[in-house]
Amino acid sequence: MSRVGKKPIPIPTGVTVQISPDAVEVTGPKGTLRQPLPPGVVVEMNDGKLEARLERDDRTLSKFHGLARSLVANAVTGVSDGFKKELDIVGIGYRAELKGTQVHFALGYSHPIVFDVPKGIDIAIEKQ
Repeated sequence: MSRVGKKPIPIPTGVTVQISPDAVEVTGPKGTLRQPLPPGVVVEMNDGKLEARLERDDRTLSKFHGLARSLVANAVTGVSDGFKKELDIVGIGYRAELKGTQVHFALGYSHPIVFDVPKGIDIAIEKQ
């Protein structure tokens, strides 16, 4: 069995989980996500935690064990905390600046790089 697949998934407060045979639907403050499960993997709720297990002990199914657990854990994180990506810009003269709905990067090229921020995405620049 997979080491990743054995780890239980804690359910934060405010998150509800509905388990069906072929998918897991997770609802939280940030929305609802439905994660289909690979065939042969079953997700169960035990003591307020989700656990992924295999229907039968088969080597061909074991490759999906950790995958299914990771996908469901990412869905739980997405509806509770949201996803976050941090970018560190290190170097003399390298900086980013937020102007309206665009981010202007100065990364050592002869021109600034302008990135349009998609709708629904929040960008924060902490320091220059």
